[in-house]
Amino acid sequence: MVGTWGSVQADWSIVLALLLGWYVLIRTWERNGTLDRWNATRALGIVLMIRTQRGQRLLDRLAKPRKFWRAYGEVSLWVCSLAMLAVALVVLLAFITSLVNPPTADPPSASELVAVPGLNPVIPLGWGALAFVVSLVIHEFGHGLLARGHGMRVRSFGLLQLGPLPLGAFAEPQSDELMRAPRRERLRMFAAGPATNLFAALVLMLLLGGVAGQFTADEGYVHVQGIIKDEGADAAGMEPWDTLVSINGQPVHTTEDFRHILDGYRANESVDLVVIRAGGERETLTAVLGDKHAYYAQLGWDDELLESMEIQPGDPFLGVEGLSEATAGIDRLAGPFSPRWDGTLLQRALMLPLHILNLLIIPFELNGVAIHPFEESLMAAGDGLMGSILGTEGLLFLANFCFWLIWVNLLLGFTNLIPMVPFDGGHMLRDLLHAFLSGVKRVGRKMKLWDLHPMWVDHLSSKASSYSSLVLLVMLVFTMVAPYL
Repeated sequence: MVGTWGSVQADWSIVLALLLGWYVLIRTWERNGTLDRWNATRALGIVLMIRTQRGQRLLDRLAKPRKFWRAYGEVSLWVCSLAMLAVALVVLLAFITSLVNPPTADPPSASELVAVPGLNPVIPLGWGALAFVVSLVIHEFGHGLLARGHGMRVRSFGLLQLGPLPLGAFAEPQSDELMRAPRRERLRMFAAGPATNLFAALVLMLLLGGVAGQFTADEGYVHVQGIIKDEGADAAGMEPWDTLVSINGQPVHTTEDFRHILDGYRANESVDLVVIRAGGERETLTAVLGDKHAYYAQLGWDDELLESMEIQPGDPFLGVEGLSEATAGIDRLAGPFSPRWDGTLLQRALMLPLHILNLLIIPFELNGVAIHPFEESLMAAGDGLMGSILGTEGLLFLANFCFWLIWVNLLLGFTNLIPMVPFDGGHMLRDLLHAFLSGVKRVGRKMKLWDLHPMWVDHLSSKASSYSSLVLLVMLVFTMVAPYL
């Protein structure tokens, strides 16, 4: 435990030293006029706001079909309102969980608490930085398009820099025009940024599904990701990431083949397994099948549950986990959009929220990669047009690029919908509260129950937004700090 805390303190000391050096540098630039020449300012003490006029002409051309962008803004508002509610519930649930069941795992290091490519161990520098820059441009162009679509001028675009690392981007509408705009138009503008990130992620998921269809299996057999200790596969000498070629001479091309073959055996029978090791060597192993019913009963599963799963005493059990086909790595990224995913259109739609959660945790499970290197080695480019042009390496590059763009767009979209200022969700919450209280005021006046003063509505909505932001900030900070307590 002492070692863990020592490493955390060391990480923080390095981070603080770098931040102090960056602060001194930009203060020097501020005093000697360098920031003025760059059209940049300092914000929050250590954040550099670099402005540019580039992109203005493209923005004006894209924003010309104003009716389309207003309809787009209305859809964005509904999508973001529902997503913002979901994000708030997740924050609340995480806070309650930290209170009721404090984490017992070692606290994360300083680098793991910041979503900075290269510094955070699960966000690679190359893919992460590229995906962040592209996603930030997507986010701010969403804001800019809705601002122009509603006739508001955009003063500039820009990047938020912390040293060489991009922290964010911004589009600056004319502040007076933004404040004078009707509330509905302002809400659409705030919602457009995170919504554009989420819509971009959905389009990229469809593209990734198309890329997945271009891969084929280099070795058309199944592989195992884990071996259960003291069961038949373990005793026979199988290892994680072994490819299972055959059982007693019967080829195992799919997970369905595996289940069908084992159905012909009983517990305590011996079978010969032909496996290909991760290094490419073939070996023949002899395994004694265990009892599947006894194994799960030992884990605490009751007879009623086992019977509902049609697990009977004497059913064979090899003792392998994560049995997957050769294209499992790319199919996991594509999820319900993979052409090998078996389900109806409705089932694909219902699977989408779970697939989004799965995509967000993949870098944490695989330590900063999208596909395990072993699973990458099992795939090859198919005979399709894209596969013929790009080849295996080109398809893998495109798959990784799509994944990291999806991951960062989802991260930016949902993070910006946390209902607290300065996130877009905080500005949306303030205007939504104002709209709700205005409705209460109209109902009371119509029914002659009360007649609230307009200043009271402004004051209460502003105060409620500030207090809710403070409460959410406390929840987030406590959730992050709880492992250290």
